Amino acid sequence: MSPIRVLTIAGSPYELGYIHGKTYANEIGELTEERLRLSCDPFWTGGQQATLDEVLALGRACLRHHEAFAPELMEEMRGMADATGLGVNELVIMNGFTDFVDIIANPAALGHVRTNGVLPGEVSDCTALIVEPTASATGHGYLGQTWDMHSTATPYVLMLDLRPQTSPALMTFTITGCVGMIGMNEHGVAVGINNLLAAEGRPGVHWVYVVRKMLAQRTVEDALAVLQGAHLSGAHNYLLLGPDAAGVLRGYNVEHMATRAHVIPVEDVYAHTNHCLIQEMVNVERPRKSVSQESTLARHNQASHFLAEQVGRITVDTLMTLTRYHEGDALSVCAHVQPGYDVESSGACIMSPSTRKLWAVWGNPCQNAYEAFQVGSTSMHPVKVAA
Repeated sequence: MSPIRVLTIAGSPYELGYIHGKTYANEIGELTEERLRLSCDPFWTGGQQATLDEVLALGRACLRHHEAFAPELMEEMRGMADATGLGVNELVIMNGFTDFVDIIANPAALGHVRTNGVLPGEVSDCTALIVEPTASATGHGYLGQTWDMHSTATPYVLMLDLRPQTSPALMTFTITGCVGMIGMNEHGVAVGINNLLAAEGRPGVHWVYVVRKMLAQRTVEDALAVLQGAHLSGAHNYLLLGPDAAGVLRGYNVEHMATRAHVIPVEDVYAHTNHCLIQEMVNVERPRKSVSQESTLARHNQASHFLAEQVGRITVDTLMTLTRYHEGDALSVCAHVQPGYDVESSGACIMSPSTRKLWAVWGNPCQNAYEAFQVGSTSMHPVKVAA
């Protein structure tokens, strides 16, 4: 792939959305159309066959939750809608796709049952990790992950370098038209995610808006409180690393289904993939297709063993190596499209809250080079630093 694209924007919420939308109007339109199509595809929705009208109706049911939770981000959506000619509803569905399909997969939310029970589902796979400062060779903590998605999403990968008027500057690894997915702000609050499959999806707030609001906080506890206070629409695992009120770096892993959550403070190293590890969450988890289940179990095992063997010696180069990890031809951390399984590592991101450095790669990490950025620069150009 080419060097990762970076769009730097400063301004009001409306201006952030309008400039983003104007810059990538064609790509945002393409990706929105693709994700609306996938929202009608039973392959992605646990066997539920929804029409476009039903998809849009469920989308409208979510809008009031977003307006109540993050009105400034909905103003950003209105700016993007004006710039692209797309509807706010369609843009919010595109942004929250991996939560939104949890809603469709729930027969009660869709309004009536169209399948004989809940069928195995498929969405995306990611391998994510937290390294506490005591486990690294440098004394710095790290949060990193691959971002694995349907292969048609890879061309839309983008770094957003945002300077909001009334909240902290941030950088986020995302896709065109999406307000943010993985990122860190100028105070060193970093957030990553894994997709999970929920059986109890409901109209609510989609994960990307929660991530952006978390990245508007000054401490990791405030970011955690944002997550715990959100009326979520679907399931994700959230990883947080950043300073507490006293400036001490702390990490948390949060398995969060739509209606329940479990918080784990991270003590040294922690890896998570796309299946629940906490029984209370397993109880409301949708089954995965066999190849997806095989993948998430293999990647969790690979990442956990890799990190455990490197405790005390971990550097950013160690973590880059992990994102490129292959175990022969088997399903591995660095994911490639398989027959009947259209998921690949569209990129990866590693963050160091104490130094405010962020490393990102576009495309399969094993085939592409990381670039390094300094988060929180006052320059109106993205500050690239030595990788």
